[in-house]
Amino acid sequence: MDASSPPSIGLPPPGTTAWLVTDGKAGDLAPCRGLAEALGLAAEERRIAPRPPFSWLAPRGPADPRERALRPPWPDLAIATGRRAVPALRAVKRRSGGTTFTVFLRDPRIGARAADLIWVPAHDRLRGANVIVTETGPHPVSPARLAAARDNPDPRLAALPRPRAAVLVGGDSRHGRFSDEDARALLAGLERLAGAASLMITASRRTPGPLRAALADLARRQGGFFWDGNGENPYLALLALADTIVATADSANMVTEACAVGVPVLLFEPGNLYARHRPLFEALKRHGAVHPFTGRVEALRSKPLDMTLAIAQAVANAYMGHRDALARRTAR
Repeated sequence: MDASSPPSIGLPPPGTTAWLVTDGKAGDLAPCRGLAEALGLAAEERRIAPRPPFSWLAPRGPADPRERALRPPWPDLAIATGRRAVPALRAVKRRSGGTTFTVFLRDPRIGARAADLIWVPAHDRLRGANVIVTETGPHPVSPARLAAARDNPDPRLAALPRPRAAVLVGGDSRHGRFSDEDARALLAGLERLAGAASLMITASRRTPGPLRAALADLARRQGGFFWDGNGENPYLALLALADTIVATADSANMVTEACAVGVPVLLFEPGNLYARHRPLFEALKRHGAVHPFTGRVEALRSKPLDMTLAIAQAVANAYMGHRDALARRTAR
């Protein structure tokens, strides 16, 4: 299914109920929230916590029969992502008698029958009549949110001289370690960049402690900003006020969110980059959406790259078709 220019039949009607089904990971909640917002839905977040052996058997096994998050009344639409959410989403479909329209984000690893509609990035192999394929996925960094952050700027960031560089740093994950060599290379590049731009740095919970401390010290010495976890999270404000963005390539979500801003995105690639991310980043490079990080402010023109609204419209079209089919069945 091509989501690049779907036919427009409008968004779900007011009163449409929705669930976001995940195990609570931030990287899973973000795309679900972004899609729900683009659909105009006030979705209810249902956090699943399957017990062993059900957690071990996901995605192929059954849902935990004692899963508290899966209780009626069933929603009109359920959006899910994450391996452990696959059985839960299938259970919602079955227990609702087929009335809930189910959407899964990313490859569910059990084929296209896992949900009524599935979104996957172009580098994944899953294809089917009910599979939406785009280069980048849904996320909550919408034009409206960015505009609001610019109209009411965070005073901690607005006071910094331009040009400003947002620095989005990830770290260790189950797919690889952010090595000491990676940390030294990133810090050396940021030292050079600090001579030409004000640094606005945010780190992840996954960022190694020594790297986090070095980033805080760099911001202090260079008159930049480092978010230490106190006060409101400035992530959106960093993006909105940035003239360029540096992002580490350990997080596909973080990079695609940066690409939605419309400023040059400079990609720092750790030595042990997760293999499944490579095709995405190569595609973004071909599109001119990201460029290698060299420690310089690049004079590049960048347009926002954001497929969230196109994906939302494809979901809305499919949901409305499902809703009409239910109405016809009821009328018989």
